Amino acid sequence: MNGHVKDLTVPIGKFPLISETATFAGAVMALERAQEEFLTGKREQRILLVCDGDNKIVGKLSPIDVVRGLEPDFDSVVDPTASGFISTGYVIDSMKDLSLLWAKPLDDLCRTAKDIRIKDFIRHPGPSQVIEAEESLNMAFHRFVIFRHDSLFVMDNGKLSGLLRFSDVYREIARRIKDVCGV
Repeated sequence: MNGHVKDLTVPIGKFPLISETATFAGAVMALERAQEEFLTGKREQRILLVCDGDNKIVGKLSPIDVVRGLEPDFDSVVDPTASGFISTGYVIDSMKDLSLLWAKPLDDLCRTAKDIRIKDFIRHPGPSQVIEAEESLNMAFHRFVIFRHDSLFVMDNGKLSGLLRFSDVYREIARRIKDVCGV
């Protein structure tokens, strides 16, 4: 795939921000507000960028992150970086039987979540989720496929410049397929 990551990068200034000290409930409300503003055309993005006390971006927040936050110990049992190519369902199912992680009813999890802060459950981007602006779109495409990220943090001269969203890469792939097929 020709082109560079920077060609499809959405600048960080276009994303709403939320503090890592915000509560779980605050995160849910902010995501709902971002979704409503996105649907009404008031905002271009619905992903929230999480910032620390120095206003440095330390991660992103999406609905799946909120759901993961309900089970904060899940990542200590299941390696989130493991490849999806290997069928591990039987391992996870047997761990569920032995673990108390899934023992609490959803309502109980939601009640206890009120005391959780975003910094308690946010996943900071790992090396596979960070890419240079000058890198090829091919490299980004492979990272999306292999690591199953929904976005990549784009660095330009050592500084975070934006996010490359899977949806934008997919849209570019679809456009190119249509061009090749004459559709």
